[in-house]
Amino acid sequence: MSDSLTLTSLADGTILSPFSRLRQLLDGTPPGHERPIDLTLGEPRETMPSFVAAKITEAEALFAKYPPIRGSDELRGAIADWIGRRYGLVGAIDPAREILPCNGSREGLFYAAFPAVGRKQHVAARPAILMCNPFYQAYLGGALAAGAEPVFLNATAATGHLPDLDALEADPALLARTAALYLCSPANPQGAVADAAYIARALALARTHDFILLLDECYSEIYGGAPPVGGLEVAAKTPERFRNLVVFNSLSKRSNLPGLRSGFAAGDGPFLDTLFEVRNLVGPQMPGPTQHASAAVWAEEQHVTLNRRAYAAKYDVADAVLGTRFDYRRPTGGFFLWLDMSVIGDCEHAALTLWKRFGVKVIPGAYLAQAGRDGTNPGAEYVRIALVHDSATIREALERFVHVSA
Repeated sequence: MSDSLTLTSLADGTILSPFSRLRQLLDGTPPGHERPIDLTLGEPRETMPSFVAAKITEAEALFAKYPPIRGSDELRGAIADWIGRRYGLVGAIDPAREILPCNGSREGLFYAAFPAVGRKQHVAARPAILMCNPFYQAYLGGALAAGAEPVFLNATAATGHLPDLDALEADPALLARTAALYLCSPANPQGAVADAAYIARALALARTHDFILLLDECYSEIYGGAPPVGGLEVAAKTPERFRNLVVFNSLSKRSNLPGLRSGFAAGDGPFLDTLFEVRNLVGPQMPGPTQHASAAVWAEEQHVTLNRRAYAAKYDVADAVLGTRFDYRRPTGGFFLWLDMSVIGDCEHAALTLWKRFGVKVIPGAYLAQAGRDGTNPGAEYVRIALVHDSATIREALERFVHVSA
């Protein structure tokens, strides 16, 4: 682990977000085009469901009440119904015990580190929290805040852009002190999807070594072929059901509602009971009108289908403009491009070049990762591009730099 990654460096702001680091990198450098295009932030810009505002107004009286930290029966029931439809698990999940609404998946992913580490207090060595690398910053924040050592498992082209579970299984000393493993499927930023066998193996490791598999599925509804398999779907076929597994999802990507801050954690009931107690002490409740609107959104699928079609059109543009340049392959899920820019230099040089020469802003891949156990940063030669603009803007941005050279 890098010496710079400590609780103190988290608390005093030394650890910067990828976006803060990018601002510093580009500071003082004017864009090389009169119309800059920002492809950094993964903020969905498709049309949100038209009924959301009306649903919030319908329940506006709930703003006068403290909302239940466990969420309303209505919301938990709607989430359970969605899980049942989406994963063929009708009636298989208990909405009262196995679902916990959160203020977006980010909040749940962060707080989950605390009860995960709490389960490992009997281990003499410092608890470890493992995470796919590149990773979502909430994983690192949760690990450091909970006093665990963050351990980065490189997810590269050689490993199918998912952590190498063979290498992990070969390290029993690490597994013995592991409190949690964060995985993301579809992966951010690579778009790789873990199949049922991969999830089953990760879950088996979690059960054998008694840690929690924290499966981030927030991009689960953005895909081009078959729907990605889900963790609950895999776990439900085992005798232990959801033991040692918690999945996270939200309405941000699925329904173009990042500002609603509405998500959930689902799975291991006893673990969620503890997570509830943690959140009941220090976590924010989801406002009552937001819960009411969220229940309606989880119940409606037409807008989700339209959303997928919009992203498919954007990937069609990327296919046509990029071809196989920058090692581009159409991702299985999510809405990011993960482009190998080594033809013009490392990721920082590439990001600076694309901004300075073409007015296109992208995230250096190294900013989304850390040096893994072998000392290499898997994002060092990549940049991440978010396909959140309309297709015409995406085409213009890609066409500006597609023939870039060193």
